[in-house]
Amino acid sequence: MAGSRYARVVLKISGEALAGERGWGVDPASLAHIAREILTVRELGVQVAVVIGGGNYFRGRMADGWGIDRAEADNIGMLGTVMNALTLRGALTGAGARNVRVMTAIPMTSMAEPFIRLRAVRHLEHGALVLLAGGIGQPYVTTDYPAVQRALELGADALLVAKRGVDGVYAADPNTTPGARRYTSLTYAEALAGNIRVMDAGAFVLAGEQGLVTHVFDVAATGAMRAVCEGEDVGTRIHA
Repeated sequence: MAGSRYARVVLKISGEALAGERGWGVDPASLAHIAREILTVRELGVQVAVVIGGGNYFRGRMADGWGIDRAEADNIGMLGTVMNALTLRGALTGAGARNVRVMTAIPMTSMAEPFIRLRAVRHLEHGALVLLAGGIGQPYVTTDYPAVQRALELGADALLVAKRGVDGVYAADPNTTPGARRYTSLTYAEALAGNIRVMDAGAFVLAGEQGLVTHVFDVAATGAMRAVCEGEDVGTRIHA
């Protein structure tokens, strides 16, 4: 792919990234920023699918405090991911994207297509931006694991993990450990051995077993997403 080291990527965006400093719901400025960043990657000719979280509305770990069963809480969270995908589709369309498809793991045919792997691949090959919501349609799974799974299913060259408030993977929490070392590159085995919590352990194991390259970077950094695709090792590169 001219101008890009990757022909196809899956971008993982947390719900909190859409919330911005508000911490809940959707912040219009954050939404517009993310839409612009995605379009700059698409301008390179890169095929882009997006796995989006729903933590800006509801998270599974809130279940105990609300007196809600964890499985039910995760179902609520999955609906939050659909809300975010529809919102992001609106923002991308408003910013000039001509073909944006929302595909869900849970059938919701009046507003989105069901996720069918070969159909998603065909959409990507025809230049569509594909937004993947609903995780994998099952409780007890965060969007980390579905992001890896979808990247593998779609034959993506890399998984791009846009984090809110951190610009890569650190040896310790930089918010509580000033001067903590940021990794430029590390392996999945090293991440697991070091108890790195930037993604779920299950997601690390699957990505490592299948040799998927992951880039972790700051979602608020303008140009970071495109720079990764252009060959710069922005943030942290995790590999097998």
